[in-house]
Amino acid sequence: MTARRRVAVIFGGRSAEHEVSVISARAVIDALDPEHYEVVAIGIDRGGRWHLLDGPPELPAGAPTGSLAAVAEDAGRAVSLSSEPGDRALVSEDGERADFDVVFPVLHGPFGEDGTIQGLLELAGIPYVGAGVLASAVGMDKAVQKTLFRSVGLPVVPHLVVTEPDWEDDPEQTGARTEALGFPVFVKPSSLGSSVGITKVKQLDGLDDALAEAFRHGRKALVEKGMDGFREIECAVLGNDEPVASVPGEVIAAGEFYDYRAKYLDQNTVIEVPASLTPATVEAVQRMAVAAFRATECEGMARVDFFVREPGELYVNEINTIPGFTGVSMYPMMWRASGLSYSDLVDRLVELAIERHEREAARASRAAPPGP
Repeated sequence: MTARRRVAVIFGGRSAEHEVSVISARAVIDALDPEHYEVVAIGIDRGGRWHLLDGPPELPAGAPTGSLAAVAEDAGRAVSLSSEPGDRALVSEDGERADFDVVFPVLHGPFGEDGTIQGLLELAGIPYVGAGVLASAVGMDKAVQKTLFRSVGLPVVPHLVVTEPDWEDDPEQTGARTEALGFPVFVKPSSLGSSVGITKVKQLDGLDDALAEAFRHGRKALVEKGMDGFREIECAVLGNDEPVASVPGEVIAAGEFYDYRAKYLDQNTVIEVPASLTPATVEAVQRMAVAAFRATECEGMARVDFFVREPGELYVNEINTIPGFTGVSMYPMMWRASGLSYSDLVDRLVELAIERHEREAARASRAAPPGP
């Protein structure tokens, strides 16, 4: 019998998406077939300390996703990555080891989805699921990714980029630029996900409060034109050198927009997978999703979000390099509708991680200078 592969699932973290990460990790761990995988569960508390756990914190029976699951400061045994290059192990303060073969980061938002943990794992020579350092960093910054999308001819939502110093120095100018964009607008942190910190602004007197909320999460904000009359369509992408797109799905938010409550708490939000679109629109969404994936030099997985109004108006909104993996998350749902089960999807992501690591290790070996 082939030895089981040891997968270190890392979740929690310091970002405002801590709870969503925990719920996503629960679903990933449940999907790892125990006949083929042994799970090493690593929870990062809000202060950034790593803990070796039996699994992610349990969600109370019947409770919705939200602020109910978190990694406690006294959870499990404190551990850190081995300092030996290429040593795939976590080590506790008393020297106990927990070995693994590959890391599956399920860390949404800053300090996990933004290239930070990816850089740490690259330095340590450890294979990991998902995008590399560059794509992760770009995928976390909505303003930068829009610049890249435009550079390859992808249409993006009309928007402004506002830094906190710009707003503080000349709020009137920011207001004038926003009025020129046209209300309503959505104000959001440039580097955060799960709709945290987003405000819909219908008139100028609401702009300052919305920007203040966005700047609670970072120094750069986006002000995006409200796309009234457009549908929110999403598409999943999977692969390394030859990425493929899933069938698209549609989000019909219960409230005014698809905010944190609509995503994780409100049972009235409607998800339609596959989305009811014409074949031409499906093809365009899939083609643009793969183009966005390639433009950011992504690998492994990503979810690309669109605004669509048929017959032919499409705008790329953003790319998410560690999309939600909860039971109500679009990424696994779209692949399930495309014929790939949740467990098979997780298998494929682990294989893509190993494939990329072996490819880069071989490259490094060829590039190494000859010995004496």
